[in-house]
Amino acid sequence: MIGRLSPLLGAVVVVLGSGAAQATSAPPVPATMVALGDSISSGFNACGWYVSCTSRSWSAGDNLEVSSHYLRLLRMDRDIKGHNSNLAAPGATSADLMGQVRRAIDLKPGYVTVLIGAQDACVRTEREMTPVAVYRQRLDQALTALHEGVPGVRVFVSSVPDLRRLWQVGKDNAIARTFWALGRICPAMLAEPTSVKRADVERRARVRARVMAYNREAAEACASLGESCRTDGGAVFSYRYTLDQISRWDYFHPNAAGQRVLAEQTFKRGFDWLDPR
Repeated sequence: MIGRLSPLLGAVVVVLGSGAAQATSAPPVPATMVALGDSISSGFNACGWYVSCTSRSWSAGDNLEVSSHYLRLLRMDRDIKGHNSNLAAPGATSADLMGQVRRAIDLKPGYVTVLIGAQDACVRTEREMTPVAVYRQRLDQALTALHEGVPGVRVFVSSVPDLRRLWQVGKDNAIARTFWALGRICPAMLAEPTSVKRADVERRARVRARVMAYNREAAEACASLGESCRTDGGAVFSYRYTLDQISRWDYFHPNAAGQRVLAEQTFKRGFDWLDPR
């Protein structure tokens, strides 16, 4: 979730914003929606020990505490009730997005959210991170297939959270460091969390830069689809979350409070749905 905007990110957000301009006419509230992505969208560890808690997903969840996109749409139009599917999967990377899209096409959703990329960067070593060009190619292919498979679908693409922010808020917490080490959680960013050696400082900066590049490419892929696709303009990446918004089960995934923040930061930057009331 999420750190301070650097001058470079500021320039990136300008690019993102150009692809996220609001449409002149609001679309009707969709009758169905689907969440695609990784463990963040599946609500992993937001309600229990190493399980997906789809009810607490920022996207398609039905937990009142989170106030997801689904619940916000439901308050506008009851026709969407019960038509909220979550195909996001823990551990998913951009390589898995096409498979999720194929399943989503069968559901014929009117609205789809996508948050993918954290696991492309959260690998054992920097060398194993997904190359930026490969990430972009996968998103282009998946988003194109989705639009061809479900003409008229509206798509929202969230930025990937700032992984270095997680290191910042957890590095001084002994319990967090223990979870990161024992669980081998995102070692590309979180290995040697107390080290101030130049090599470790530069490694964290490079991993963060890779996430920023993913966000830029995802936004440009979305922009290429025109007004049927929106992004958050980098809001999730730039949000300065705290350790209180992180699951105590792993000190990595958003808890219910963190999921609520994701819902808030993304929904208000998405589509201006036509409220039938």
